[in-house]
Amino acid sequence: MSRIRGKNTKPEILVRKFLYAHGIRYRLHVKLPGKPDIVMRKMNTVLFVNGCFWHGHLNCKYATVPKSNTHFWLSKISGNADRDEKNRQRLEKDGWKVLTVWGCELGKDREVKLFEILESIRSQN
Repeated sequence: MSRIRGKNTKPEILVRKFLYAHGIRYRLHVKLPGKPDIVMRKMNTVLFVNGCFWHGHLNCKYATVPKSNTHFWLSKISGNADRDEKNRQRLEKDGWKVLTVWGCELGKDREVKLFEILESIRSQN
């Protein structure tokens, strides 16, 4: 697990490049609850790019539980999902608009999802 990256993952870089190309400026690794991947202060918006496995994406083919040490993994993944929800609530309470992008959404039809993200960011202003 030491090789699992928490920053600068491929899906995160894909989203960042798209946003930058469309004129959205942002900050990275800002110390806010949950450590959002992308923070857009002018728009008062944060964006999380979540991996389906690690954050327990419901009804996703990539969010399978390993067959060995199942109890540990179920506990870990459900703990991650609970923590994500608490951080989301804290950020919304503090006035931030919270967006979440799942890794599986950045597959074949990534352009559609990326434009949806862009539209939701722009419509919140």
